[in-house]
Amino acid sequence: MKAVKIAAIALVVYAGIVVAFESLIGVLQPSGGSTLVITTFDASGTPHERVVSRLESDGKLYVAANHWPRAWYRRALANPEVQVTVAGAKRDYTAVPVTGAEHDRVDSDHRVGLGFRFLTGFPPRYFVRLEPRSAGG
Repeated sequence: MKAVKIAAIALVVYAGIVVAFESLIGVLQPSGGSTLVITTFDASGTPHERVVSRLESDGKLYVAANHWPRAWYRRALANPEVQVTVAGAKRDYTAVPVTGAEHDRVDSDHRVGLGFRFLTGFPPRYFVRLEPRSAGG
């Protein structure tokens, strides 16, 4: 019984660590040379901005949903016409979900460490390829 109690307490403490870490990431929105701002749009057309890590693989631009909070990712799947801001320049892109061998390649090119995975609660990792849209459509 004592072991179950200790395990339950450890699980609650771990869940608290994950929630605290994910909350800080959401509030602090770290940005820098390896990030970009993705603007997604909800069903009513309201824009939502999120700082995400910029990934490149095979000459293409990607972003990853590495955390449990991933509303931006769900909005990008529902409405793939997004905007991306890099170094102050905003451009229109189409968000393309990445699967199969392409997913495996991008994941292999941009591994995340065990410490990061632990702090984020081991969420599944999804990628979106950002395809530039022309000004005319």
